[in-house]
Amino acid sequence: MLLKESTLKLSTLNKTWILDFDGTLVEHNGYKTGDDRFLPGAKEFLQSIPENDFVLIMTAREKEAKVKTEKFLKENNIRYNLILFEMPMGERILLNDDKPSGLKCAYALNPKRNEGLKNLNIIIDENL
Repeated sequence: MLLKESTLKLSTLNKTWILDFDGTLVEHNGYKTGDDRFLPGAKEFLQSIPENDFVLIMTAREKEAKVKTEKFLKENNIRYNLILFEMPMGERILLNDDKPSGLKCAYALNPKRNEGLKNLNIIIDENL
C-alpha cells in the first residue's frame, strides 16, 4: 500500500511496530554521504508511538554504522526497544494470526522510498 493517504484503524491494545530504517524513516543511505535526515513525518510518527508499545527497527546497515545510528536516534529523542543491523535487503515477510474477535493483527505498508510518512494517519478505535 502506498502512502498517498493511508489510515490505519487500530485497537487500544499495546502494539509491536516493526519499522524499516533507510528509505522509510530516514533518507536512504544518507549516512553514507553525510548525516541521517528524517523523512517528512517520520520523526513525528516515531515520537507519537505510545510508551507501552514495542518498537523494533530493522536496517541493512552494517554493524559499523551502529554507534552513529544510535547516536542519531538518541539526539532526536527517538525511543525504540531494539534495532537490528545487517538485515537482508530482500523482502520482509510478517506472518501473524487474527484474533478470534476478528481483530486484524498484522498490517504492511510500503511507502515509496524516501517519501516519508507524512500521509499516514493512525486512528485508535475503542470499539476494536
